[in-house]
Amino acid sequence: MAKRYWLMKSDPDTYGWDDLGAEKRQTTCWDGVRNYQARNMLRDEIREGDGVLFYHSQTDKAVLGTARVVRSGYPDPTQFKKGVKGYDPASSRAEPRWYAVDIQRHENFRTPVTLARMKEIPGLGDMALLRRGNRLSVMPVTAGEWKLVVQAGLD
Repeated sequence: MAKRYWLMKSDPDTYGWDDLGAEKRQTTCWDGVRNYQARNMLRDEIREGDGVLFYHSQTDKAVLGTARVVRSGYPDPTQFKKGVKGYDPASSRAEPRWYAVDIQRHENFRTPVTLARMKEIPGLGDMALLRRGNRLSVMPVTAGEWKLVVQAGLD
């Protein structure tokens, strides 16, 4: 199966690029996603080896670097932990409702690629992030879009 690319959004006050570590190779569980469309991507489409654009939502509104998926979709452990944000009493281990993946920090951008900058880059006009009303925390990125954003971040 061909490698795919994704953009994962996170509020930096909750979990930001710096939380993923200043060093390459730090790994985290990408959990807490509670949207069915995003859940389906985590469960069915995102695979080990896929690339991730790490996007700060809310404040910075910028891609700060890249990560790699190091573990494909598995049941999100937070859904089973009573008292933890993300707990879902309707979910069971036999029939989990929510999924997570593990990502590993890969490359820091020299220059964060802001939302405003992405809107100016020719070739990104159809990017899911730039479409009106797109609020998903996980969204697909084409190989061409990946290349343009990474190039802008490393310039």
